[in-house]
Amino acid sequence: MNSIIHTPTNKLAESLEFYSKLGFTKLPNTELELVSDGKVVIEINPDRFARAGIKLFSESWETIVEDVEQFANVLKIDNGYLLSDPSGIWIYLVESQEELGLDISGISPSVLGNNAGISLESTSINNSFHLWKLLGFTEQEGDIEQGWVTLRNSEGLVISLMKAQTCPHLFFNPSLTFFNGKNNLQIIKKIRSLKIPITEEITHFNKEGIVDNIIIRDPGGYGFFLFND
Repeated sequence: MNSIIHTPTNKLAESLEFYSKLGFTKLPNTELELVSDGKVVIEINPDRFARAGIKLFSESWETIVEDVEQFANVLKIDNGYLLSDPSGIWIYLVESQEELGLDISGISPSVLGNNAGISLESTSINNSFHLWKLLGFTEQEGDIEQGWVTLRNSEGLVISLMKAQTCPHLFFNPSLTFFNGKNNLQIIKKIRSLKIPITEEITHFNKEGIVDNIIIRDPGGYGFFLFND
């Protein structure tokens, strides 16, 4: 696993409890605080300079960075490069000679259900699209002209790009998205029973005014969309 979600925290114990309540599995690692739902790996980082985003690992990013600079300002950091796409998400390009060696194939899903990857709302969906393609993601579904497109990398991590001002609800960049169909109501009920704060109760898509979609956030501000799509 060389693609991990990166979330900051100023209270590590609180963040670990949040993910534990939601059924994420803590991964054994001597250097990083990692949890997983069997679909993605999340690093919980208490460093005061950490920001919400994604980490991509490779032996070298030097040649790719030359092309990436067409679409983003790239900073050199101790172990690689740091940049941001038009959505504001921080992208850490970490250079490492060793694989992370993370096997999440046997890990059960979390309480949140079917993980559909990261959602980003971009002020320049074209630039975001080309940037993620340079970083190894390939187009899967949707159409830029329609204001929505998904991309996937070789490890199965999905990025969904949305054109700005198309989503009628709160939108936190970045957010993990979970599509649960008719099971979403039961998942929402479970979230309430766990006393997880709900950031927004969404009734916009329900003619009867029922809360059938919700948004929550982890202690570091990473968003989670729980939708019945």
